[in-house]
Amino acid sequence: MQSIKDKIDANHVPQHVAIIMDGNGRWAKSRGRERTFGHKHAIQAVRNAVNACNAMQIPYLTLYTFSSENWKRPDEEVNTLMSLISETLLLEAEEIFSKGLRMHVIGDLEKLPTLVREQLMQLVEMTKNNSRGNLVLALSYGSQREILGAVKQIGKKLQEGTIEENDVTEELFEQHLYTKNLPSVDLLIRTSGEVRLSNFLLWQIAYAELQFLDILWPDFTEEDFYRCIYDFQHKERRFGQISEQLDQK
Repeated sequence: MQSIKDKIDANHVPQHVAIIMDGNGRWAKSRGRERTFGHKHAIQAVRNAVNACNAMQIPYLTLYTFSSENWKRPDEEVNTLMSLISETLLLEAEEIFSKGLRMHVIGDLEKLPTLVREQLMQLVEMTKNNSRGNLVLALSYGSQREILGAVKQIGKKLQEGTIEENDVTEELFEQHLYTKNLPSVDLLIRTSGEVRLSNFLLWQIAYAELQFLDILWPDFTEEDFYRCIYDFQHKERRFGQISEQLDQK
């Protein structure tokens, strides 16, 4: 059977794909297991996304790994997730490095357990010279808090007189976000059938194409990723313009 990958125009792939990896708990419950069972079986789906992204030579992939709101979950689930992140970093570090991927982490990292934070920083340091692609983990991340933090930083600079009101542009604002060194998102994918953004990259997805899939995250395959890219290529991205203006370019 022909893969949808063979129909993709390799010269027209998104530069930055972001994924809300949703549905682990429901996947586990549908099998009569605890929610944590779903989190453990979601790692293969992460590998599938990374492998497909790498195969398509998409420069940036951002995964919504743990939100700032997820800290409100039961302690047992939070502790399991933190342990799972730690174990996965150890298991996947060499694979990430060998693929030539550079690791980035965005979010309020001070809230993470010391061990997890240290492992993340080690992987960031280990891969800093890689240039084949960028894997971004959003951990303890919340977009509203990120935006508020940027406002506070800029407000302080205005108060101190290091910048003036006319200096405050979209570009300046973006330089105060967690994602200051990353391009805007072109394609946002969410699994599980839920149609909401869940406080994820609200500024960065201003002109992104959004795709909501009915499948649960542990069932996400490379073929699912390729289908999202194929569908992306058949969207007209106008960025506020009309079709006729695009035709003239």
